[in-house]
Amino acid sequence: MANKVTALLLASHPGPTAVVTVVAIVLGVGLGYSPGRLAVLAVAILLGQLSIGWSNDWLDAARDAAVHRRDKPAARGAIGVATVRTAAFAALIAAILLTLVLGPLAALAHTIAIAGGWAYNLGLKSTVISFLPFAVSFGLLPAIATLGLEPPQFAAPWVLAAGALLGVAAHVTNVLPDLADDDSTGIRGLPHRLGAIPSGLLAFACLALATILITFGPGWPPRPLLVAGLVIGLAITVAGVVLLLRSSPTRRLMQLIMTCAIVDVVMLALAGQSVAT
Repeated sequence: MANKVTALLLASHPGPTAVVTVVAIVLGVGLGYSPGRLAVLAVAILLGQLSIGWSNDWLDAARDAAVHRRDKPAARGAIGVATVRTAAFAALIAAILLTLVLGPLAALAHTIAIAGGWAYNLGLKSTVISFLPFAVSFGLLPAIATLGLEPPQFAAPWVLAAGALLGVAAHVTNVLPDLADDDSTGIRGLPHRLGAIPSGLLAFACLALATILITFGPGWPPRPLLVAGLVIGLAITVAGVVLLLRSSPTRRLMQLIMTCAIVDVVMLALAGQSVAT
């Protein structure tokens, strides 16, 4: 039983799921959520991400098995595909119902965000607009948090744009290590069509633009700590571009992209109430 539970957790894409949940918690803290309301936000976002992760492993099980993905429990037979499918739908329903506690507008935004993830898994990953579900879902994450306030507030345009840019960067980061495997199984999203180096440049450009937006979005003059984050983020971006142009994409490149994304998340926390209009 323990092995099945572990396999199910691994099938949820635990890394991205944890990162998105932490981002939601950071936004909630910055917006002044009460502990109880923050817990609801965190669990709702967690369930939504679990649903997206499980639907991905369920729908891709045959494709993953064809390229011998040992990191995919359903593909290697560690857990049944039907179990993963059931978990995906259960988490989907639970996520939407729980978000209703935060209000109908927050639930609507979360439903659209989850739908973006499912749309990607159901086929948009193989199209030239493969980036769009990530842009929509990540862009709506701050809106879920602001609409969950009492009374609900709309997210500031700059934070929606920053979230969308981070989503595009996350899409490219997620795809780059698997370009060859994806290509052999017929997946031809935007990064596959662009190639490794152009895709890497796109990811860093999106991160740089997101960092600039987060720095100057809350107002002028920018806060000193946000300026410090801008300097760090741009330094990471420059280092990543140099590494990318000197060699093919490596895990170090992915680590740099994730580090820059973490810097942006910390900056969002420092922006606090400014993320709401």
